[in-house]
Amino acid sequence: MKTAISIPDELFKEVEKFAREHQYSRSEVFVTAVKEFLNRLKSRQMLTLLNEVYSEVETSEDAALRKKALKHYRKKVLKETY
Repeated sequence: MKTAISIPDELFKEVEKFAREHQYSRSEVFVTAVKEFLNRLKSRQMLTLLNEVYSEVETSEDAALRKKALKHYRKKVLKETY
């Protein structure tokens, strides 16, 4: 798909120079830049969500369940005996 965008002249010159030096088309440079930008946004959103989840205080029920799961893991997967 073709599209038209407006960018500052200096940025356009930088993209032109980069594309020429690295044997990319301008389109490839812009597509790569947009993909990278979108991936960074997704990563930032994921990090924000993870920080929200892990900032919650563990309830006593959660702690008991975590300890029970750890005990089960040690017994079944690691084959540890007590």
